[in-house]
Amino acid sequence: MKQITNSVLMVRPVNFRMNEQTAVNNYFQKEINAENINDLATAEFDEFVSKLRKAGVEVIVVNDVKGDDTPDSIFPNNWVSFHETGKTVLYPMFAENRRKERRLEYFAELEEAGFKINEIVDYTSAEEDDVFLEGTGSLILDRINRKAYCAISARADEELLIEFCEDFEFSPVIFNAYQTVDGRRKQIYHTNVMMCVAEEFAVICLDTIDDKKEKKNVLKHLKEDGKEIISLTEKQMHEFAGNMLQVEGAFGKKLLVMSARAHESLHKDQIEKIEKHCEILSSPIPTIESCGGGSARCMLAEIFLPKA
Repeated sequence: MKQITNSVLMVRPVNFRMNEQTAVNNYFQKEINAENINDLATAEFDEFVSKLRKAGVEVIVVNDVKGDDTPDSIFPNNWVSFHETGKTVLYPMFAENRRKERRLEYFAELEEAGFKINEIVDYTSAEEDDVFLEGTGSLILDRINRKAYCAISARADEELLIEFCEDFEFSPVIFNAYQTVDGRRKQIYHTNVMMCVAEEFAVICLDTIDDKKEKKNVLKHLKEDGKEIISLTEKQMHEFAGNMLQVEGAFGKKLLVMSARAHESLHKDQIEKIEKHCEILSSPIPTIESCGGGSARCMLAEIFLPKA
């Protein structure tokens, strides 16, 4: 069982813009007045892909379809996850226009690249009951220790989380996480904006967990699994510093991937703690972050599938 992979799926955008359907509970999104939003996002995407490939990460790039209204297709980790057993999971999505992002034809491209899909596990019927669990946006998976960290929200249903954990043999670590929006505490839409679990460490904004018992429980789980805890401030979280992913580059080199904005928000001591364990790879994605309300981690769907 591995915690990190050297293969990721990324979706090149053709319809990127601010998605009004997700803005109702994604407080990171901002409107940008520019006619060429998709061009800006695509240039940022291409530079990011180039940096990952240069570092030795295998990046499978698929193209979004022009005709559909899929402004968030650049964030595939919310609708799909790929597992070492060969299982591929499809997740129920909160925004109706995001459901169009689930394109099974992408799987043929993965199979052409040598990956093997044995079974598709489909939770999408939960959408009929307005029940959602948005992939590794909602689920922070510690694959080695078989734990699924999840901040409950409109996009992360507790019962469906437990069903996923039973099906995939994870133990759920459930909590509530909040951010301050116009002076009020509001639920964070995705766990992966406030937390990242790597092989030997975890980056987490503990200030978002208001309940002391829940905070203590999350810390207990991370510590008992030997993770060094690197704490973020809420201000840093708002710069997407929690939205990171550890991957493997050339010759087994470990990399912590994040945006340039997230990287710039980190303090010297935090960078030193991270660099004890791995290198930082960052890339500027300001248009994607502002309009999309997601960052580097959201753009990466990890591929743990076996090779055929």
